[in-house]
Amino acid sequence: MNNKDAYRRLCESEKSIPIFSQPWWLDATAGEQHWDVITVAKNGRIMATLPYYTERRLGLILLTQPALTQTLGPWLRPDDAREVSQQQDLMQTLVERLPRFHHYAQNWHYSQSICLPLYWQGFRQTTRYTYILPELSDPQALWSDLQENIRREIRKASNRFKVRIRDDLGVSEFLALSRLTFARQGMSAPNSDPLVERLDSACRARNARKIFIAEDDLGRRHAGVYLIWDENSAYYLMGGGDPELRNSGATSLCMWEAIRFSTTVTRRFDFEGSMLEPVEHFFRAFGAIQQPYSCVTRTPSRLLRTVLFLRHFND
Repeated sequence: MNNKDAYRRLCESEKSIPIFSQPWWLDATAGEQHWDVITVAKNGRIMATLPYYTERRLGLILLTQPALTQTLGPWLRPDDAREVSQQQDLMQTLVERLPRFHHYAQNWHYSQSICLPLYWQGFRQTTRYTYILPELSDPQALWSDLQENIRREIRKASNRFKVRIRDDLGVSEFLALSRLTFARQGMSAPNSDPLVERLDSACRARNARKIFIAEDDLGRRHAGVYLIWDENSAYYLMGGGDPELRNSGATSLCMWEAIRFSTTVTRRFDFEGSMLEPVEHFFRAFGAIQQPYSCVTRTPSRLLRTVLFLRHFND
């Protein structure tokens, strides 16, 4: 049995592996032939894994994560009794088994914080932030934790604009709203329709997604939220809205309905936080707390290091 087959079998039973690291997710977003995984076993039991997505550009090998995959990185089998030195040993073994590459870049899930062995191997770690609701067991407390401006926006959407939330519409209706969002900024959508549709099909087959679209009495669709989840957390994956109707409060209503639904299927809600200040303010207004996670990189290629430096310098 090769590493990927062993990993598929592991993921069937190990519920602590996040949705973004699941083989079916990577099949849908990367294509089965473009991702692989490193495993570390002890006495025939897998103790640690590191999936990665391989891109080849201009003869360069890039180990990254596919589109729509918010985090990837390592997984260590949960064990409260394991010492830090044992965790570091597992992490170092994973890193040493990476294939040859010119550039590595992954956002690690916030559950993984052992980065020192990578530093020893020449990797760099940068802290980024997401926003989470760590506990969904009390919907009334979640409502109370909303900032008043969010509660006001939710009431405005429902009472003044007569917006209701539909969850019976499909991915094509959501994509239409998403395109409007980027068109307002003079941009094309970052993810192709076939990619989103392929992922949507995989999520629907596992009952792991729901689409919330805000619609008024005239049939106008104001905003939409694309939600995914596993047993541990729900994730706000994508959003969209009609810029002509952006003052209706429908975006807040959609997000609130996604959070309310999440209380019925999982434990936490992850806004997949943005580093952009207005977005951060919006997420925090839902009572979310800041959660750091690691962006881990290494670029052995001198040429590519220079290109990345100049790109950063000119931004």
